Amino acid sequence: MTLKKAISILGIVVIFVSCATNPFTGKKTLALPGTENSTLFPAAFAQYNQVLSESNVVTGTKDSEMITRVGQRIAVAAERWLNANGYQGYLDDYKWEYKLIQSDQVNAWCMPGGKIAFYTGILPIAQNETGIAAIMGHEVAHALANHGQQRMSSGMLQQLGGIGVAVATGNESPEKQQIWMQAYGLTTTVAGVLPFSRSHETEADEIGIILMAIAGYNPDEASELWKRMKANSGGQAPPEFLSTHPSSDSRIANLKSLAPKAKAEAKKYGVTSFRPMN
Repeated sequence: MTLKKAISILGIVVIFVSCATNPFTGKKTLALPGTENSTLFPAAFAQYNQVLSESNVVTGTKDSEMITRVGQRIAVAAERWLNANGYQGYLDDYKWEYKLIQSDQVNAWCMPGGKIAFYTGILPIAQNETGIAAIMGHEVAHALANHGQQRMSSGMLQQLGGIGVAVATGNESPEKQQIWMQAYGLTTTVAGVLPFSRSHETEADEIGIILMAIAGYNPDEASELWKRMKANSGGQAPPEFLSTHPSSDSRIANLKSLAPKAKAEAKKYGVTSFRPMN
C-alpha cells in the first residue's frame, strides 16, 4: 500500500464517520464509534468522582455557593436555547454538578455530561460573579458542543493514520520509517490537531458568551476577563500556530466583537438588563 493510498483511505473514513451535528453551529462533527454519550458520559462521571476524591473540595462557603449558582443559571440558559432551537431533550443524559476545589491552579473545566470543576486559583482573575459566568459559559460550551467526543475521535483517526503510514512504508529501512512517522506526527499535529483544538476554543468562546448573556450576565465582561488572563500569564505563550489555544489578543478581540451579538440573542429570551458585577 502506498502512502497516498493510505491517506486516501483515511480521508474516506473521515467522510463516513463525520455524522454528528453540533447544535450550535449546524456543522458536521467527528463522532467515531465508541465515542457516543452512552460510552463517554459514564467514563467522564467516574473520572470526575475520582478527581473529587483526590482533591480538597470546598463546600459551604460564599465562593462554592457562587459556583453552583452560576453553573445552574448557565445550565438553564443552555436548556432554554436548545429547546428554542429544536433540540428538546438534548440535555436529558446530563448530570450537572458544580464543585470548587482548593488549588492554586488557574483552571476550570467541564467534562462531557456536565461535570464541572473550578479551582480557587482562578477566582482572583475572575474577580466577580460575571467573570465566573464568562468562564463557566466557555467550559460548559465545550461539553455542549461535544468537543470531548471530537477530540477523542480525532485522536483515534490520527492513530489510524499512523498505522496507514507504517503499512505504506513497511518496505523501507527502520531509519526511513522513523523519519516518515516523525514527519506524519509533526504534520498532523501542527496542521491538524492544534488548529482543531484552537477552533474548539474559539467555538466555545462564541457559545459561552451567548449562554452567559441569556443567563443574565453582561457579555462585555468576557473580553475584560481575558485581559486579566493575559496579564496573569505575563505574556508567556507559544506562537499561536503551535498552541492549543488562540492567543489572548485574538480572544480579546473576538469576544469584544461577539458581545453585541450575545446581547441581541439574550433579548430574544427577555433579557434586557444584566446582573450587577458583585
